[in-house]
Amino acid sequence: MSTIFGLALIIASIYFLGQNIVFTTHYYYSWWQKTSATASVLALLAGIGSLTFWRREMGNFGWIFIAVGIILVFVNGAVILQPTSLWTFCVSMLAFASGYQLLTRGRIRF
Repeated sequence: MSTIFGLALIIASIYFLGQNIVFTTHYYYSWWQKTSATASVLALLAGIGSLTFWRREMGNFGWIFIAVGIILVFVNGAVILQPTSLWTFCVSMLAFASGYQLLTRGRIRF
């Protein structure tokens, strides 16, 4: 039961922080923006796939793929980070930390 509640807290924290992230599309695309968007999606999928299915063989490459995918999202310029309040940030970080501890340990340590 604690793992389900921990997972719910992690999802809630991602939801609260994700409300202030906007992904946009532009009317005019250059060749670099299309390539960057496609490469970021493929890199993220490769990273998640290698961490999920081949953790022993390609675990480190999975994290590298995920980092490259995140960098390419920001290079693409189609992500707008809106300001967030300090209250929302603190609540979401507390929910994430508590959820992670419940998910991994089964209890919360302060």
